[in-house]
Order: sequence, then structure tokens, then C-alpha cells
Amino acid sequence: GDTFIEPGTPVYEGMIVGLNVRPMDMTVNVCKEKQKTNVRSSTSDIAVRLTPPIIMSLEQSLDFINNDELVEVTPQNIRLRKRLLTQHERSRARANE
Repeated sequence: GDTFIEPGTPVYEGMIVGLNVRPMDMTVNVCKEKQKTNVRSSTSDIAVRLTPPIIMSLEQSLDFINNDELVEVTPQNIRLRKRLLTQHERSRARANE
């Protein structure tokens, strides 16, 4: 999917880092490195290209978020995040609904 952050950007749990095509949220670990195997294709690593991140303005960010999300504004960044940061808190809140 499309991303909202550039490689090397510091991230934290609950931060929204991109879009997916599924209707539900997807928890991912963007810090995890691609698994290396002994089987290599001569062109597989060459073909990996990252698309440029989507940079949203404050107005676009406010239009984008859902009810369970927040826009975090700092002097250098505009970040999207979940209202409840940890996956455990989000699961518990979903179960209580």
C-alpha cells in the first residue's frame, strides 16, 4: 500500500504509517527488516522500489482520519495516530463495544 512516512522516520506503536486496501486496520512492524533466505533470484532485489510517501497537509489529515484516530501536530511534523496507541488497548476497546 501507500505510505505516509519516509524510510528512516522514527515511528512508535499506534502511529499510522500507510494505507491498505482492506477495510479493517492492519497492525504492522515497519522496523522489521525483510527476511533473508538462501534462495535468491537474480532480479528480485533489483525490482524492489519504494513509492514516494504521501505528504498530507493539516486539512487533508483532518479529513482523512476516522473516529478512533488523531492528528498529532508538532513544529516539524504532522502525524496520524490511533487514539489508543497499543494493540492491546485497541483490542480491549473493540471487545467492550
